[in-house]
Amino acid sequence: MWNAGKNAAKPAPLLIVGSVALDTVETPLGKQENCLGGSAVYASVAASFFAPVHLVGVVGRDFASDHIEFLRSRGIDLEGLQVADGETFRWSGFYDYDLNQAHTRRTELNVFEHFRPQLPEAYRGVPFVFLANIDPDLQLDVLAQVNDPRLVVCDTMNFWITGKPDRLREVLRRVDIVFMNDAEARQFCGTFSLLSAARQILELGPKAVIIKKGEHGALLFTPSGHFSAPSYLLEQVADPTGAGDSFAGGFIGYLAYTGDLSEPNLRKATVYGSVLASFDIEDFSLNRLRTLTPAEIAGRYAEFRQIAFFEAAE
Repeated sequence: MWNAGKNAAKPAPLLIVGSVALDTVETPLGKQENCLGGSAVYASVAASFFAPVHLVGVVGRDFASDHIEFLRSRGIDLEGLQVADGETFRWSGFYDYDLNQAHTRRTELNVFEHFRPQLPEAYRGVPFVFLANIDPDLQLDVLAQVNDPRLVVCDTMNFWITGKPDRLREVLRRVDIVFMNDAEARQFCGTFSLLSAARQILELGPKAVIIKKGEHGALLFTPSGHFSAPSYLLEQVADPTGAGDSFAGGFIGYLAYTGDLSEPNLRKATVYGSVLASFDIEDFSLNRLRTLTPAEIAGRYAEFRQIAFFEAAE
């Protein structure tokens, strides 16, 4: 886990609810089949560098024990991981040279189709909550089970924006921070302007909106202004799958680690999210996050600072 440094307080635990999947992914750099994936997995592994994680999801009987052992090796609590009769959720897709766009070949919901989050009693009082991009009805189910969390962050996707916009609005009214990518924000708000879209979302009740822009960085919007986090240029990108969830895990993990929800710290958390996402895309599945060290995270954070630095005008 992250070196506490000046932070003398114990990191707060966080709850992450989302999908656990087996992915088959093809990119210009190769292909991997039935590798570990899912929004809850990527977010949990990224967050585990900063704080203890409680994961809620569902897998089938085919889910390999090696995956369980890896998640536990990251200090991730799996009491909330349901094991159901049937097969684990599977996704198959590919990327061409526009790595911002995934092309789905096949989606098999399997046991995830009937997933209903059931929080163990020990999870209900966890102060930091991340609701990954699952059905808004399931996100609302989770919100009904938690006891006055300090911070709730949610993600969504175009499928729910199209299919359940009213339920999604209900979720947004009850959370503190919202993640969307730029296309989702424009679709949800019916505008080309990301500034206008962010303002519309803030009016629903969240205290902050983060708009992810893939290889072009991320934007943090609050009622008092906005902040632009740079991207990190890599010579090669192996697999963009899970980058957004890794971003979310790094973001909320750092907030749970510091316990500081001020706007300056939200900016730092946005950069840490970008740092974790930049490592994720260096290899397929979670392979790069398996070998990642806190020293590498700190080093890349310093690089991000240098990328964004410029002198004041004379």
